[in-house]
Amino acid sequence: MSQLVLSGSLKEFFRMLVGEVVKRQRVSIEEVTEFYVVNLLSDYAKAEKLFTQEVDGKRETEPLAVLYHRALQQEREEKIRTLRQLGDVSLYTAGFFNSSLKDSVVGADYYVQMGRNAYSAVADLAGTSAFAGVYQELCLKFSSLVEVLEEISARGLAATGPQGQLKVFETWSRTGNNRLEQVLIDSGMLPAKKLLAN
Repeated sequence: MSQLVLSGSLKEFFRMLVGEVVKRQRVSIEEVTEFYVVNLLSDYAKAEKLFTQEVDGKRETEPLAVLYHRALQQEREEKIRTLRQLGDVSLYTAGFFNSSLKDSVVGADYYVQMGRNAYSAVADLAGTSAFAGVYQELCLKFSSLVEVLEEISARGLAATGPQGQLKVFETWSRTGNNRLEQVLIDSGMLPAKKLLAN
């Protein structure tokens, strides 16, 4: 992670990080889809991208159901943009905030289903355009990409120091997630697993 911080741009940072995690998790995605995920992470690094509305002086995310309802009322081009936003918000939220969704009214499964359906609809609306395949792959591999983002989030949190590592540890101890365990091993919070002799 430290070598990534030295990179010249946020996109380059995420490109290297996504590439590492995709390879480690053995997720097979097209290069253009990986590029899409890198751009999504770069965009959502800016808080205003995720928090799209202001209520009583506080910035909040627009509910997914509201985005979906709006998309149903729109013409084709606007519908594509809104459904794409719905897919992007769902993917980012389910990946980066997965552990906090367990205590929310709607869990991670809701975000996965909404995001998957949104990307599928965008792929259908895109028809024969060059990006139809990207949205189809985002739909088909949505759950795997959530796991990629979850690991990226955990690695970023662990790199912030003891408090971040403790948050990752608490989530791992509650879920038993093997990817989070590896993040803790890599950050020195847990001892490396010893190979069992045959």
